[in-house]
Order: sequence, then C-alpha cells, then structure tokens
Amino acid sequence: MPRRPSQSEATDADRERAQRRIEDLTNALRRHDALYYQHDAPEITDFEYDLLRRELIELESAHPELTLPDSPTQRVGSEPAEGFATAPHRFPMLSLDNAMNADEMRAFDTRVRKLLALHAEVEVEYVAEPKLDGSGIELIYEAGRFVQGLTRGDGQTGEDVTVNLKRVASIPDRLTTKKPPKIASIRGEIVLPLVGFERLNQKRIESGLRLFENPRNAAAGSLRQIHDVDLERLACLEFRAYALAEGRSKAIATQSEVLGQLREWGFVVSPETGRVRGADEAIAFHERLLGERSGLPVEIDGTVFKVDRLAMQTQLGTVARAPRWAIAFKFPPEQAETVLQDIEFQVGRTGALTPVARLRPVRVGGVTVSNASLHNQDELERKDIRIGDRIVIQRAGDVIPQVVRVRLDRRREALAEGLRLERARVPDLCPVCEAKTVRLEGESVTRCANLDCPAQLKNNLRHLASRGALDIDGLGEKLVDQLVEVGLVRRISDLFALRVEEVVSLPRMGEKSAANLIAALERARSTTLTRFLIALGIRHVGETVAERLAAQFKSIERLLDAGSEEVAAIDGIGGTIAKSVSSFLADPHNRGEISRFAELGLRIEAPAARGSASDVASDALAGLSFVLTGSLSEPREVFERRIKQAGGKTSGSVSRKTSYVLAGSDPGSKLEKATELGVEVLDEAGFEALLASRKT
Repeated sequence: MPRRPSQSEATDADRERAQRRIEDLTNALRRHDALYYQHDAPEITDFEYDLLRRELIELESAHPELTLPDSPTQRVGSEPAEGFATAPHRFPMLSLDNAMNADEMRAFDTRVRKLLALHAEVEVEYVAEPKLDGSGIELIYEAGRFVQGLTRGDGQTGEDVTVNLKRVASIPDRLTTKKPPKIASIRGEIVLPLVGFERLNQKRIESGLRLFENPRNAAAGSLRQIHDVDLERLACLEFRAYALAEGRSKAIATQSEVLGQLREWGFVVSPETGRVRGADEAIAFHERLLGERSGLPVEIDGTVFKVDRLAMQTQLGTVARAPRWAIAFKFPPEQAETVLQDIEFQVGRTGALTPVARLRPVRVGGVTVSNASLHNQDELERKDIRIGDRIVIQRAGDVIPQVVRVRLDRRREALAEGLRLERARVPDLCPVCEAKTVRLEGESVTRCANLDCPAQLKNNLRHLASRGALDIDGLGEKLVDQLVEVGLVRRISDLFALRVEEVVSLPRMGEKSAANLIAALERARSTTLTRFLIALGIRHVGETVAERLAAQFKSIERLLDAGSEEVAAIDGIGGTIAKSVSSFLADPHNRGEISRFAELGLRIEAPAARGSASDVASDALAGLSFVLTGSLSEPREVFERRIKQAGGKTSGSVSRKTSYVLAGSDPGSKLEKATELGVEVLDEAGFEALLASRKT
C-alpha cells in the first residue's frame, strides 16, 4: 500500500497551497485595484471582486503568518496615478466591509451590539444611505473657502484634482455659513447622473467617438483630465456629500445631524437617505431601495448603514482598512435570460475584431438590453456559445451587458423553435475593409492589419501624429475627426497631401491655424526610421523595439526585404514581435502606404544626421524634469535626447513636479498649465543658457 503522508507533511502541503493561493489572490487584487482606482477601467464586477477579497481574508485568517505586509486587505484603493500632484488626506479615507445578504447584515448588527455591550432587547439606530457608484473625493475648506480636492488614491494620499473639481457646479466655492470652521474636510462621491451620461454618449455617437462604458468610469475619468479638458463633461458631474471628517461643531452628536449640517452648508445629500432601528428595519429599507433603484437619477449598487450616534462610532473604532460602525449592504448582480439571435463581428479602433451578441431584447437592471459583448473567439469556444442558444446575461458592474453562461439544458427547446445552433467563426476578411485578418501566436484577439481601414483610421492618424511618432503639432483629436469626416483624409498618407486651401475650408479653421498645420506636416516630413516605425502603429512595436529595428536595418527598404527569422534574430525581439512586424509589412495595403509616404516627400534620415557635437553624456541636468511644447527649431527628439544625455528627464504633461517647460512658437495649453502652476518657462536661448551654466 502507498504510504499515507504524515500529519506534519499534510499540514506543510496545505500551508504551501495556501501560500500560493494567497500570492495569486494578492496579485489579482492589486491588478484589479489599479484598473478600478487608477485607470477607471474595471474588468470584473464588484461582486466578483468581493468574492476574491473574501477568499483572501479567509486564507489570511487561517494562516496569519502568511499575510503580506502590503496585502490588499490591509489597504484602501490603489497608488495615485502618475501625472498628478499628490497630497496626504487630513484623515485616512477608509473603505467599508460588505454584507452580501440579509444574514450577513444581521451578523453585522449582532457584532455592533456585542462590541457596545448592549442588552439583547436594545436596538441600534442606523443611518441608511444609498451606496453611490462613483468616485470618492475629499474636499478641504479653509475658513469656509474651497482650497483643495483630492481623490481617494490609496486612502492615505490622493491625487490633487482641485482644478477640475472647481468646474463641478454642486461643489460650493464657499460654505453657506457666517461662522465657518477653520478647517473642514468633507467626504463624498462624484457621480455622473444618468441624464448627463446619456446626453454625453449621444454627442459621442454623433461625433463618431468611443462611448463611455458606464457613468462611474466617465465620472472618475473626467477628474483625471489633464490635457484637452472636456468642460461639458465636468459640468455634468454631481458631488454628493456624506461625511464630515473634520470641522463639525461639538453640538453635533449623530450622523443624521452631520448630513443636516452638510445640507445647510450648501452640499447635495442623497435624498434617499433615511434612519432605521435594528437589523430588520435595515433589511426592509435595503429591499425597498433595491426596488426603487432603476428609477433613481444616479447609479447605486447597495445601501450603506452607519451607526447613527457618533459617540458609539468612536467606541466601536476601526480595523486596518474599515470602520467597525458601518457596512455596505451590496445589491446582487442583476441577471436575465434571453435568446442569442445572432453573432456579428465589429472592428474596434485598434483593429480588434470583437464578437457581439445580438439578443432577443430583455430588461436587465432597469434598461432594455439587445446587445452584449462576447470578448473574443476564445471566450466563444470556452463557453460553447452558439447562435440560437438560451443564455444568461448580466450587466457587468450593473452597466456593461455580458454573457454569463449558456443554458445547455435548453438547447433542445431552441431546436424545437426552429433556431439554428451554429458556432460563429472570426471572419478571414475584415468586415469593414475586406483586408485579410491576422491573429498572432499567443493572442486571443484577431485584428485587421490594414492601416487605412475606416474603422480604425482616426485612431491610426492620432497615433501617427503623437509625440513619440511623427510629432505633428496641432493635429489633435477634433481636427482628425474633421479631416476624416469631410473626406479630406481617407488613408493615413493623405495627411501629407493636404493643402492650406483645403484645411482652411474646415469649420472653425482660420488661415493661421491651417498654415500652422501644413507647416507642422512639413517639419514632420523629415524624420527618423525609429519614429516612422512607431508612427506605423505595428502591433508590439514601441520605442525600444523600433530603435532596435532601426539600428539593425538602417533603412525601411532593408526592413521590408527582411523575413520573420531575420527580425527575430535581433537581441530583445522574440518570435511574437517578429511575426507581428513581418505580417504587417507583408500586407499589400501597408506596403502601398509606405511607398506613398515616400512619394509625398517623407524623408527618413540616417541616424548620424541627427547627431550633434555637443551631445556628450553628462549630469548637468540631473534631477530636472522638462516638458516640451510648441514648434522648436529642430525636431523635439533632438532636444529630448540632449536633455536625457545631460541627465535630465522629459514628460508629456505639466505638473507641480515639472522643473521647466521648453516652449517654441504656438505652445498651446501646456504653456497655460505652466503659468497656472508657476513652472518656469524657457525659450531655446534660455534652455541653452541653462545647459551651459550647469555644465560649468
């Protein structure tokens, strides 16, 4: 008989499994925290996130010695995103523990009464508030005047988004009181009301822009705007206050009175707020709010219950990341069953072909849903999704419709109804431009590789004009939209065929602006092989890969003649990148565009032509950060290289951490931002003087 493992061996094995699972869960939660708090692009629902976090809590409770110091269970939110000035919160912005059902709500009430040492017959009074699905914010008022607004960040430090918050009409510039506190810290949520969300998306449809996926992401993303700030989007936001962390008078004894004080000061407080006594009334309130959810003006995803008396809150205290006196009673993810009538493939702005489910219309979460995302071909095959199936859908994050599962037990019924049960296949040709589609090894996404595909032309043009590519100053998103929509640009090389008289005919385009654009295009005609390769938008080819390709092949002609194996032989470039490069350059459409660029005067200069006798490595600019803007006497990459070789850094956006802004002619919004933040601005002469003075 095989030997049974001893008890100590079994314990060690269990501990190793727990350690591996803790590491996996920790990494997954860190990633999802960053997606949610920094990028406003969650990939999983709140419900799925809560399940992962609960599993980690249970494992850490069973194995406290395995708990990592920076475990997601010990912190709130995520690190502040780059590009923003940061500041510490006056008091930590904590998160809330969750209750997923009535039993867990009752367990919370039992814990509260036990910690307060109350008799069994004594019921605790709670304030019930809708759990707003937005972005947590701290507002600081000094002597009644609004001076600073911070995002939640990691709970200790937040991003300073004061400038954008001042555009939100529901945030008062001054507190409406004759005797304001010296310092007031107001906590609340930035939300995007559904009316504003629908209005903004309708305008994006009319402009051919990508739609906002849900109100929460649109609200949080609007606060993080640095360049080309959408003022209309900010004007649609609403701030709802729910806490006063600092500045309340000693006479205030309850959370209910805190909310009353916030109303008196001029803040919006959720009108759905109420007061309940005990667990049963709390559960009844939650059920009532769930029933009213679809008719509310803002998105909510549960009910927050707080012990009303502030003295009791103090007595209960907090744990690592959450107060013991409050809980978020979450709504269940809403699901519905319907029929998958067809599967179509849409081409996204990056060329990705995405299968879309066409559904028999069904009500989910208060709205009628007729389409749902199927993500990619692998997802279709994994879930064995077929046209004609009965499927269960839910609104991911209660907003984005997604297919949860197939009712395999109902397939016979579908056949009896005369529906065809077919598997959908990714088309070999792009459904928009009919170019051949490609799928690289190791990827789950099939793409149209045609540079000029109408579905991705605007995105390709923006990329080509970007700072790291051809750096075409003045060619922003709105101008790209106009050029494509009026038919002046039907393929990316058409940019270099534009004439002043054509551009000046565009709405709101004056002669000077048109001349500046043509001048910028003329400057961009002289570029390097590295920048040109980046501009082409080849999958997996960023600055590093482009530099290695340029160093190896020296010219676009030699690269066009190279095979996949020759590209893969370059140090640091593997098979996947090599296949992507070779596939792109083998496409007849793309080769035609490369030839046309040359015909229209685009010149790829040899690397040596960009050199300078003064480009000697040093630390003269060590510790300094520069932002470049406007039209300079040489391409920006020349100045960027000189700054880096002198030990400095460059950035694409102006912040309080910026040392200098190097400005040429027609500098635009970066100059305004520098002036606003008090960042010193240099012209080219000033830059040369600075560099010379620090070398001596």
